[in-house]
Amino acid sequence: MGRNNPIGVFDSGVGGLTVVKALLEQMPHESFIYFGDNAHVPYGAKEEWQLMGYARDIMTFLLEQKVKAVVVACGTHSSTTLPIFRDDYDLPMLGVLKAGARTAARVTQNGKIGVIATVATTRSLAHTREIKGINEQFEVFELGCPKLVPLVEAGKLEGDETREAAAEYLQPLLERGIDTLVLGCTHYPFLSTVIQEYVGPGVRLADPSCETIEDLQKIFAERDLSNDRTAPPVRQFYVNGNAESFYQVGRLLIGETIECVNRVSQD
Repeated sequence: MGRNNPIGVFDSGVGGLTVVKALLEQMPHESFIYFGDNAHVPYGAKEEWQLMGYARDIMTFLLEQKVKAVVVACGTHSSTTLPIFRDDYDLPMLGVLKAGARTAARVTQNGKIGVIATVATTRSLAHTREIKGINEQFEVFELGCPKLVPLVEAGKLEGDETREAAAEYLQPLLERGIDTLVLGCTHYPFLSTVIQEYVGPGVRLADPSCETIEDLQKIFAERDLSNDRTAPPVRQFYVNGNAESFYQVGRLLIGETIECVNRVSQD
């Protein structure tokens, strides 16, 4: 695969734009193609077989665009489908799960780590396995938060409804004595202001986005895949659902990087 080919990035909707922000900051010369599976958002209540079908369809699309690597910028896919299909494709693939676990393990002081994610992700207990694989003495408390993704998809990053939902999910974790909170869904960093406000300065937020891109940089260095900078980077955005909604909320989240959103059919 050519060094100047784009990176593929995908998520259920706008959440993976947190990873795009890190990509723009840390690897600004790279081109990328983003796919938002917003025809099927939210993922939390979906079964594994459904998620596998979505992942396969997205991978087919990205491979048609000749991507040189794929970042699974989705906590649900990173924890449930990526471990299954990773070896089926002959290109670098990485998710956000391991980066989030490493970040949490590095910053915790008391070894009590909370994880908020989709119900599908917490049902898999993937974060617990990954974090305890680093240190089995850590206590991990995972909680599914079905109200949060729809709030981000609607652009409701603050306000009473968002604060009430945050309180509902975060209070039980605070009662467990956590000092670190993994944002186990890539939508959630867009709510970090409200989340940090509620948990207070004594709880560190572990956002896997930046460390995921650091992992990608290491892979590119090892495999000589970095863009040679001979042409300006191209950034393209695709969805299979409502393009206008993605455009409006996406611009709210990451600004003018999103010039247009293309809708593709995956019937």
